[in-house]
Amino acid sequence: MHTTVQLLADAPAQMLPARSLMAFTLASHIILVPMGVALPLITLVMHHRGLRRNDATALLLARRWSAVMAVQFAIGVVTGTVLSFEFGLLWPGLMGRWGDVFGIGFGVEAWAFFLEAVLIAIYLYGWRRLKPRTHFLLGLPLPATALLGAFGILAANSWMNTPQGFTLDAEGNPTDVDIWKAIFTPMFGPQYWHFVVAMLVTAGYVVAGVYAVGWLRGRRDHYHRLGFTVPFTIAAVATPVQFMLGDAIARSVFHKQPVKFAAMEIVWKTDTHVPEYLFGRLHPDGSISGGIKIPQLDSILAGFSTDTKVVGLTSVPASDRPTATQATIAHWAFDLMVVIGSVLVLLALWYGLVWLRHRRLPESKWFFRSAACAGVASVVAVECGWIATEVGRQPWIVYQNMRVAEAVTSTRSTALWIMFGLVIVVYVFVFGSFLAILLKMRTRWRLADEQQTAGRPGEAPEADTPYGPRSAVPAGDAPASGGSTSGDGRS
Repeated sequence: MHTTVQLLADAPAQMLPARSLMAFTLASHIILVPMGVALPLITLVMHHRGLRRNDATALLLARRWSAVMAVQFAIGVVTGTVLSFEFGLLWPGLMGRWGDVFGIGFGVEAWAFFLEAVLIAIYLYGWRRLKPRTHFLLGLPLPATALLGAFGILAANSWMNTPQGFTLDAEGNPTDVDIWKAIFTPMFGPQYWHFVVAMLVTAGYVVAGVYAVGWLRGRRDHYHRLGFTVPFTIAAVATPVQFMLGDAIARSVFHKQPVKFAAMEIVWKTDTHVPEYLFGRLHPDGSISGGIKIPQLDSILAGFSTDTKVVGLTSVPASDRPTATQATIAHWAFDLMVVIGSVLVLLALWYGLVWLRHRRLPESKWFFRSAACAGVASVVAVECGWIATEVGRQPWIVYQNMRVAEAVTSTRSTALWIMFGLVIVVYVFVFGSFLAILLKMRTRWRLADEQQTAGRPGEAPEADTPYGPRSAVPAGDAPASGGSTSGDGRS
């Protein structure tokens, strides 16, 4: 029987719906993560610029971005909570046996989440209510709490990739847990910094992309120039750093998880002088079709020498490695991530060279078209990175210690498929609401800007923040009937 078919036949019926549900919720949540991790820092950079240069436009941008940050955080609460429940509901075998070892990461993330919620509320409320310096200083811990949250999640994930910090008793249960070793695993450093810089790159390009679109539509004012320049500069500086970190983490995978590396590079047999395939498809018999073959490059990239030995998938039994289909998925995700990263490096170099030579933004429309697409491309690269990480680890949920099939729930597969359908409906509503809110905020801000440009009196954007004092309702706007309004504008 075909190896892949045999493995699928032996898998529990709950495997496919459980993995599909987890993949969908994780892929949805990760769209929000870059803004949650990096937008606070980008906002504070703009805030600092506004205070240092007494630039009202920079302060206006920071205030508006803080509103987006709060809305995004609220949506992230929903999707993140769903993921937290799914760990226990879908993978009780994982949490039941290994929760005491790697659960500390989730505890750290929970504390970071709590602190971030409080600090975002204070920062958002503080506009126009606190002294400028005090307000800015109260916002400074926000990036640290975001990094702390990422620390917790990456500690848990890196442990699943390179588990350590425990011993197994006669029944195979972990004992003598060493928390520090469980947190700081061999893959933690490479994964953490690669992830954090990826979030900074992605958030920078996403925010800059909004203003790049405005620039292409003829809005060449100081507001759009500043809204583009600050986040794009941050992303452009971080992009080559991220490229080097990506190379470092790939080499760490080569040393610490050789079978995963073989899947990511579709290497079938252990050998030296291994070629590199750009895309291509691995078949169950080890043959590769399609793609671009570059002789000996994989060995050079792995160990800087054509004589570097690269471990192949056949170095372990078929039951201990990804299937040919899974290896192809991981390989395509990895290659697509590398291609996007390479293009972003070229875009950053274009921007940097023009700025260094002429001290101005590039004038080419193709540059701004590329910049407008860079945010979406960065999000795709982040998704690809997680696909390569998770699919390449198969069939292990805890690398070389527990298989996915051992961890999955015993709930009937029909119930899981129903749950999957309900989650899709809820997520369509949640993300649709998120988009509607952002569009409404954009419309409100644009109207305020047009009123200010025309010299007409208009309330400045975000003057009314959640739970703050409400401004008085103008007499002409008072409701004709129903309800009453107090003197300070509160209903």
